[in-house]
Amino acid sequence: MLTGARQTGKSTLARAAFSDYPVIDLDSPVEREVYERLGPSEWIDRYPRAIIDEAQKLPAVFETVKACYDRDPDVRYLLLGSSQILLLGGVRETLAGRVARAELYPFTLPELATDGAPDEPGRSLLIDLLEADRPAEALADLVAPDHSLDPGFATARRCFEDYLVFGGMPAVHSPGWSDRDRFDWLRDYHATYLQRDLADLARIDRLEPFVRAQRAAALRAGMPVNFSELARLADVSPPTAKQFMRYLEISYQVAWLPAWFRNPEKRLAKQPKLHFVDPGIRRAVLGKRGEADGAEFEGAIVAEVFKQCRTARLPVELHHLRTVDGREVDLLVEREDGFLAFECKQTRRVAPADFRHLRRLEELLDKRLLLGLVVSNDTLTLRVSDAEPELWNLSAPALLGAP
Repeated sequence: MLTGARQTGKSTLARAAFSDYPVIDLDSPVEREVYERLGPSEWIDRYPRAIIDEAQKLPAVFETVKACYDRDPDVRYLLLGSSQILLLGGVRETLAGRVARAELYPFTLPELATDGAPDEPGRSLLIDLLEADRPAEALADLVAPDHSLDPGFATARRCFEDYLVFGGMPAVHSPGWSDRDRFDWLRDYHATYLQRDLADLARIDRLEPFVRAQRAAALRAGMPVNFSELARLADVSPPTAKQFMRYLEISYQVAWLPAWFRNPEKRLAKQPKLHFVDPGIRRAVLGKRGEADGAEFEGAIVAEVFKQCRTARLPVELHHLRTVDGREVDLLVEREDGFLAFECKQTRRVAPADFRHLRRLEELLDKRLLLGLVVSNDTLTLRVSDAEPELWNLSAPALLGAP
């Protein structure tokens, strides 16, 4: 089962990887009726192997696939969907024990840096650090005093600057597209999402309340979520606002960043944050053009860390941390043996004060702090050695892009 937001390349990837499989497209209501009438024996006989696209439009196909597999374990099906299919209300069969699941997200920065080249994208420094036994020691061995001296940094910075404004959807990085083309595509994508994906998720007679709720979510992205406030901005009830946010999550538009609050001795906020998975889509929702601001910088970094961790299938959990008196850490990545903490600063010159929320952070946590990072636009590697553990500044392109 391969799922992900619409237009992230699921069908293209599936057809390339399984070129000998027939494609069953369930997008057409007429064709859905035909396939729905086929019993398991007919499926096994006619389609012992197949790519089933837009599977969420026919929930009964999951029961059919289960019956086919139970009768003949040699059948092979690749199910594609533009939502988290197993969370949809109409899907009763989860194919537990019979299905391998994968998710396809918009391009990560290492993927963007390939410029369509056939070579595999390089690993980011982020993944190297998250997989290192001792991240702080590994960082000291991997980074240069000034990232701008690295051979691949210019490409990484260009990709990051494009990503801040246009996001990582494959189409907007098509060769020869102008900025106008990219903005128009993102605007049309937003309209298509409302017309198609939302119809798969819910029966909503009027789209206006959902459009207002989506815009309210985009305006408050990166802030602690208060459903009553979202409801007020969207002019809907709090339960409806909560349900609308669930639709955005299931369709891969947003990701939740839960608050970390396991230390009962500290006064820690418990409200989650909401981030858009793709910066370009958020800007399309808001109709925004021009340079990204500090909130967008933070959101883009959190989204990129989220995508890279999920794509690499790392056994980590993502959180934010906020105390009731205003101390805040933008992103905590939790491993079994400790945390990596990230503060996002758009500045081009990091100052010692930018590290203040990372200092003595272990006093709030229940595990070791393995590494504290300020992620910024400053190309100079700043190392704060009077903290334990040491704190570092890294430029966002150097941390998240391909080396």
